[in-house]
Amino acid sequence: MMTLHPKIMDLTLDRVWRLLETLGHPERDLPPVIHLAGTNGKGSTQAMIRAGLQAAGKRVHAYTSPHLARFHERIRLAGDLITEDALSALLDECWDANDRQQITYFEITTVAALLAFARTPADYTLLEVGLGGRLDATNVIDRPALTVITPVSIDHQQYLGDTLAEIAGEKAGILKRGVPCVVGPQDDAALEVIEARAASLGTPLLAHGQHWHVWEERERLVYQDESGLLDLPLPNLIGAHQIQNAGAALAALRHLGLDDDACEAAVTRAEWPARLQRLRTGPLVDAAGRAELWLDGGHNPAAGIALAEALNRLPPRPLHLICGMLNTKDVTGYMRPLANVAQSLTAVSIPGEENTLPATDTAAAAEQVGLQAATADSVAQAVADIANQTPNARILICGSLYLAGHILRQNA
Repeated sequence: MMTLHPKIMDLTLDRVWRLLETLGHPERDLPPVIHLAGTNGKGSTQAMIRAGLQAAGKRVHAYTSPHLARFHERIRLAGDLITEDALSALLDECWDANDRQQITYFEITTVAALLAFARTPADYTLLEVGLGGRLDATNVIDRPALTVITPVSIDHQQYLGDTLAEIAGEKAGILKRGVPCVVGPQDDAALEVIEARAASLGTPLLAHGQHWHVWEERERLVYQDESGLLDLPLPNLIGAHQIQNAGAALAALRHLGLDDDACEAAVTRAEWPARLQRLRTGPLVDAAGRAELWLDGGHNPAAGIALAEALNRLPPRPLHLICGMLNTKDVTGYMRPLANVAQSLTAVSIPGEENTLPATDTAAAAEQVGLQAATADSVAQAVADIANQTPNARILICGSLYLAGHILRQNA
């Protein structure tokens, strides 16, 4: 398949539209679509919306990316992960229909997902943007039921622009005329762009801080909008940023008319691996001994801030990081907030990843922000070394979803 991939990644919908037309436009036959974009939090927000809908007895398709351990995680059909046989058949069908014309890996797999969703009865379809929004392969739905934009921050500048306003413009590309959009917390520069785009399209906004509010109070989550107040348990996904993600999910569910029980299920039943996930079983956990082992896939400065805040709220333990990152990321921007909560960082290269940042470069970036740093040949070696030196440590493996996926496979 990669032989048909354009040599330079150019964001365009032309290849997707061509293949969809050949396949009879399956994107026109989907159950009502909720389309999510944003830099951080869109996966967690989607997981909470899905949990709420399913608790209300709804059958839900879901498309997300990237996968962690197995590609099948990207596609859920009416709640269940797609099977190996079904996925293979769909990809073969899309490959034949594409007739060896140029197409990207993400584009053809997105079309395969849309084809599967069109053929399987369900009540809702959740589509998560892969990159940006305006020219993302998922942005082919003329009239979704709802769109959601989670917090926008600086990331993927080589494709989306160098400023927050430019990036927000790409995310706002999922807005559709007259279709309501739930907007999570935003910097002013991003919100101005989203509001201007919405005004030009006549798009009703349900914006954080204006139309809905969410906060933590006495170890409870409190959500308020014009329909009233919800007093709920804290999200089972850890971190103050998950309060905001839960707020966006609740705003979406309330707009869709779901009841309080569904809203509670959204925050208490959602599962989303590698978002400050405590690992409790497996060979790496055994190697850690009495040390805690955690995993997180955040990889940009905003994720670093959110992660540092969440770690600061956990019961005190000496925190040691094992970090591997891609060479396309703002490494020091990600690490700077973590330098205030961690005692050391052990850098690794991401196994099997062509764009990994060498461990020595990751360690140098850590030293630059004031973190004591070393390198290790593998995560397993790093875990064992830290556990031997600090038996009561909290060890966090972090820096990339690609590293997180490798860990979930290795520790299975």
